[in-house]
Amino acid sequence: MKISIIFTTYNSPSWLQKVLWGLDQQTDNNFEIVIADDGSTTETQHVIDKFQSISSIPIKHIWQEDNGFQKCSVLNKAIIASNGEYLIFTDGDCIPRKDFIAVHRAYAEPGYFLSGGYLKLPLMLSQDITQKNIQDGVCFNKHWLIKRGLKKSHKLWKLNRSSIINRLLNHLTPTKKTWNGHNASCFKKEVIAINGFDERMQYGGQDREFGSRLKNLGLKAKQIRYSAICIHLDHSKSYENTASWEKNHSIRKASIKNRVIETPAGIKKANNF
Repeated sequence: MKISIIFTTYNSPSWLQKVLWGLDQQTDNNFEIVIADDGSTTETQHVIDKFQSISSIPIKHIWQEDNGFQKCSVLNKAIIASNGEYLIFTDGDCIPRKDFIAVHRAYAEPGYFLSGGYLKLPLMLSQDITQKNIQDGVCFNKHWLIKRGLKKSHKLWKLNRSSIINRLLNHLTPTKKTWNGHNASCFKKEVIAINGFDERMQYGGQDREFGSRLKNLGLKAKQIRYSAICIHLDHSKSYENTASWEKNHSIRKASIKNRVIETPAGIKKANNF
């Protein structure tokens, strides 16, 4: 099964570079990278070009003009461009552990989407992680992170390496099995069936709305919160605003209430797919 991993980026070349380093360490290398770029400058292109020169992983750079926060639009373009029959979605600020692709492949099942999580790091620690730290895997070691300033908490259970304990934690966690844009996956045909992401939506809850329509389609959610691991690099969110959240909440509420499956503002309408 060919997999495409899709993630967005916007003028964050340092974070993008670390994500690409993480993808280059994957134990399962039967996948392609599709970068959904919401209008970055040429510095991002330089990072991608350099990665292409040293890695054998196929990579596509889907760029659209900067017109404010238009994540859903560029994600739909990336979905169209992807060649995989199975799609993994993450973010351009999330470094995947070396078994990230392998775990998604192992848990993939028709009729389900996978719901993963992340471990968020503070800004200084996010900045300090090097290529060698990612290659060695130490940035996924709780002791290494604590020694460098990460506070101890129950969230560090996400870095546990026992597959038996992880499966138990996946089952016991009270966290809802939602579609999380930083760590989720399903078959491409199911994404097409719901017409992709709703391009009326900007920042705030657009991933949850997407997941609601997958459930309306008949999919169930499978929890992999403690099995598919990525670490989230800290950054500001200048694009966050109350009006966007309220608008998106209204759209999601209507999708749930009316059991909407196919958004009227998705792949087919916006991209002549």
